[in-house]
Amino acid sequence: MDGETVVPVLLSGGVGSRLWPLSRELYPKQFMALSGEDTMLQETCRRVADLEGLSAPVAVCHEDHRFLVAEQLKRIGVEDASVLLEPAGRNTAPAVAAAALEAMSRQEDPLLLVMPADHVMEHADQFVRSVRKGMDSAARGGLVTFGVPPTAPETGYGYIRARDLGPDGGAGPVVQFVEKPDRATAEGFLRSGDYLWNSGIFLFRASRFLEELESHAPSVLEAVRAAYQGAERDLDFLRLEAQAFGTSPSNSVDYAVMEHTDAAYVVPMEAGWSDVGSWSALYEAGERDEGGNLLIGDVISHGGRNNYIRSENRLVAAVGVEDHLVVETADAVLVAPRARAQEIKGVVEELREAGREEALNHRRVLRPWGSYETITVAERFQVKHLLVKPGSSLSMQLHHHRAEHWVVVRGTARVTRDGEEFLLTEDQSTYIPIGTSHRILNPGNIALELIEVQTGSYLGEDDIVRFQDAYNRG
Repeated sequence: MDGETVVPVLLSGGVGSRLWPLSRELYPKQFMALSGEDTMLQETCRRVADLEGLSAPVAVCHEDHRFLVAEQLKRIGVEDASVLLEPAGRNTAPAVAAAALEAMSRQEDPLLLVMPADHVMEHADQFVRSVRKGMDSAARGGLVTFGVPPTAPETGYGYIRARDLGPDGGAGPVVQFVEKPDRATAEGFLRSGDYLWNSGIFLFRASRFLEELESHAPSVLEAVRAAYQGAERDLDFLRLEAQAFGTSPSNSVDYAVMEHTDAAYVVPMEAGWSDVGSWSALYEAGERDEGGNLLIGDVISHGGRNNYIRSENRLVAAVGVEDHLVVETADAVLVAPRARAQEIKGVVEELREAGREEALNHRRVLRPWGSYETITVAERFQVKHLLVKPGSSLSMQLHHHRAEHWVVVRGTARVTRDGEEFLLTEDQSTYIPIGTSHRILNPGNIALELIEVQTGSYLGEDDIVRFQDAYNRG
């Protein structure tokens, strides 16, 4: 509708455990480029660029991901996004409620287009067309969701039963939301033609969602309102108050509102949608060769069929492999039948219970100032490759249990060591004793690269005492 303001709400809180080892808890799938050059978060933001009345987005994410969200949005020219930080995961209903409050503080009761940031759309223009078809119902107070015509008896999706859909594929009332079905039930849904896959994408006026939330899940709204009122600005982020937010029940938009409201509508959406919830889904969404193989990276497949094989770092060779997933990263390799892709989540749970770093991080760890990559680890020493972006600096810090040796291999470093400041250029080095305050800054226009050798009795990342930090980290 003309004159309506639409605020994209980017839900970026997932951890993507079923796409391990590529997706990790501190670097999940929405921040990766899995289906093109842009990351999934960037694709989600870009696909609505042609929508009329578009306003700056509101992104909701976990505190650990805040710099990833901000940097990736800025890379595609989005400088004015609101980034809300969830102190803890409480599912989508609290996240959308917080986004609604933030959006209403900027505009007078806009429409919210709520989109998970980890979905794939092959045809962005078709998605925008579907959104336009739902805007009239949303502007008049309807809560609109988008359903995907099913192409298979998928048991990994929820379903929506609809009626009275317009001849042009416009919005129609929702009859029923259905949980993920078993195979036989899903086959019946497919035969009936009355059911759509539930995409988890929504369009509604901000105030209407809050009204419905107050009617059907008042404890969620009460907690989020308190968390929003007690929120603090932190650089470019809005940090929701932790204690209040933690009192909210964990609830999805579907459970909290859509399954109870009498104002739910659905628009059929044929845009090549996939939630890329597993390696099998990524395989189905990709372009395969004549043998049914999807090969990414440095891969040789000899006599194999119907495989997804991905190499991130080194040559992967497979002989006579059929219907399998093989995913190689710097620190882990996954091998599994494609039919058992959903079980990968159990592997991640085992890693977490064992306290394994492979559940949390890649070998290369992103930081707001750049990144570091662990090259080797042994008893009492480890070696890292540090990359510091131009104009960026690490915090002023010290370590109680380790000393550090730095060698500059590219660029120029401005080093502060116990109050002394000096420059290091390529092939020069310095030593930071245990208990010595220090900082590295990149004053140049190119990336600064260093090799860091740590020695000591304890080499954990938590052995850091920060005195001053440009990124407000504790």
